[in-house]
Amino acid sequence: MLLQALSEARGVSGNEKAVREVILDAVKAFCDETRVDALGNLICLRKARRQAPQAPRRVMIAAHMDEIGLIVTGINSDGTLRFAKVGGIDDRILLSKRVLVGENALPGVIGYRPIHLIPAAERERVADMSKAAIDIGATSKAGAEKLAKPGDYVSFDTPFEVLEEGGLRTVKGKAFDDRAGCAVLIELLKEDYPFDLYAAFTAQEEVGLRGARVAAYAIQPEVAFVFEGTVCDDLPHGDKDVSPVTELGKGPAITFMDRSFIADQRLVRLLVEAAERLGAPYQFKRAVAGGTDSGAIHLAREGVPSATVAVPARYIHAPSSILSLNDLENTVNIAREALRALEGGLPQ
Repeated sequence: MLLQALSEARGVSGNEKAVREVILDAVKAFCDETRVDALGNLICLRKARRQAPQAPRRVMIAAHMDEIGLIVTGINSDGTLRFAKVGGIDDRILLSKRVLVGENALPGVIGYRPIHLIPAAERERVADMSKAAIDIGATSKAGAEKLAKPGDYVSFDTPFEVLEEGGLRTVKGKAFDDRAGCAVLIELLKEDYPFDLYAAFTAQEEVGLRGARVAAYAIQPEVAFVFEGTVCDDLPHGDKDVSPVTELGKGPAITFMDRSFIADQRLVRLLVEAAERLGAPYQFKRAVAGGTDSGAIHLAREGVPSATVAVPARYIHAPSSILSLNDLENTVNIAREALRALEGGLPQ
């Protein structure tokens, strides 16, 4: 399964090479041009096979390759590794997690004092990650230095699994934010459109939308769609009057606004109309939270009409997430229909 290969590839922000290789292998038969820019973005072009007078000339679709993770900052005298976070990670999800360190995927565990040795008052607070370390089994600094070094990237060790075959068709894995979006782009590149389609698999989104900024500057798109993995908080909680941001199995989530941009309403209508023509489920992201590559793309040069569509994923920005393959497939179907509808130009 392509999503499995994407999910299990290790690609913490700034170290996306393994993910790029999976994507390149998947798209090389469908693209007229591929290139990797100075920041590590993979930009793929599928040229227009026909012309439509009202259609835009260049359309950009984007999804980011990078994932949250850690980086080694030093080695302690006992052989454990100090680390810092790369991207937005809640300290509470780090304790005792299995990780892979460096290019050789050295196994390790994020260690912390056992509960028996933590004072009662301290147990009421979030664990202080400055007191945590990655244990790779070394017993001395000299021993650890033979295995790891400062600057080594650290990813979570999370195998991909199918959890449920019927119904929602759920799968578990890491980095669905945004390997789900990468899977969508790969499928969209298989189709012909009446415009040049640029697929930007971007780098360093989790540390400030950096790759998308330079990719959009280079591509100069007239329209852009960003595909993401987004918050899904549909499990029961105390306040029954609060609607979940998204729900698993209810289709892709269309964003009208987040902290990085306001979606172009013409593109929102285009997506909604595409879903309704197909009879495909969709939902709106019911929170103005987070940011996506649209935040950088829509500000490129003289501005780019942009919209974000996301696959709901439970527990994003954590070592393991869960999504519905039905939602993923419906995202592809709606996106393909919306791109086809651009033949008549942007709706007014």
